[in-house]
Amino acid sequence: MPAAPATGPTARPPLTRFGLGTAAVGRPGYITLGRDLDLPAERTVEALRRRTHDLLDAAYAAGVRYFDTARSYGRAEEFLGDWLATRPEAAAEVTAGSKWGYTYTADWRASGVPVHEVKEHTVEVFDRQIKETRALLGTHLDVYLVHSVTPDSPALTDPALHERLAGLAAEGVRVGLSTSGPAQADSVRAALEVSVAGRPLFAAVQSTWNLLEPSAGPALAAAAEAGWLVVVKEGMANGRLADRNATGPDTAALRALAARTGASCDALALAAVAAQPWADLVLSGAATAGQLASNLAAADLDLTPADLTELSVLTEPAEAYWHTRASLPWA
Repeated sequence: MPAAPATGPTARPPLTRFGLGTAAVGRPGYITLGRDLDLPAERTVEALRRRTHDLLDAAYAAGVRYFDTARSYGRAEEFLGDWLATRPEAAAEVTAGSKWGYTYTADWRASGVPVHEVKEHTVEVFDRQIKETRALLGTHLDVYLVHSVTPDSPALTDPALHERLAGLAAEGVRVGLSTSGPAQADSVRAALEVSVAGRPLFAAVQSTWNLLEPSAGPALAAAAEAGWLVVVKEGMANGRLADRNATGPDTAALRALAARTGASCDALALAAVAAQPWADLVLSGAATAGQLASNLAAADLDLTPADLTELSVLTEPAEAYWHTRASLPWA
């Protein structure tokens, strides 16, 4: 099993600071804007398996070494497990992270589904889902996160669950949490205080941070200071910062910098994430090879403090950002 990535943005070459997430390709429906233009017309299991494998191949060839999935991403764990099983040289080098705590309920449907996933952070769900994840990823599970922890989650307070997670950590898996919602910073700070037998329990976090929603930054800096692996998701705000969607007055500063530098909006958005000193890994959620190549161009961008100040005008109130995200349609 590969070691979990060393913390600190200077600890790895530029492209290995970027990871590939599989939320957009592991199931037929998701909330990324414009996704209907990116996927095959027939979103069969095999069509998305091929798309996922193609993206994993392209990312690995480019130098990406972190791949992210989750129990609730449809068949994404299965697709990643298949890919690792057929590419032993790659499997020996990459780090695979997954998440538990949501159950996928859409039954391979893209729309017309009242609920696509159900969250439950209990011992019973952990016991079931760790077995499911192990069956698909085997020994390739390196990082396992409680999915979308909010301040009221039992994952922060349940001693029995903490014992289970400590047991997994003792097996060599890096245990942590992902966060969502306007109180991400509170969740991270609460998790930093959780211990089992006098030792910190969590050692990794995956949070949303982007030009529109940077509120978790100080808490993520504290997590990095504590030695945690810090992974950033949704750096493009579910497609809102992609060139085809960043068309309104609220993203004018991003478009202006893109015009001046010749870089794409998405590359600039991800470069802004990578410029944060506490960010170990920045995830691409690409659904096509072209998007992946454009996203990874962020590795060649060195934003100045003046650039970042210019882009800081994009920031929205956290409550407004998460309200907008909750309204994005599954398609």
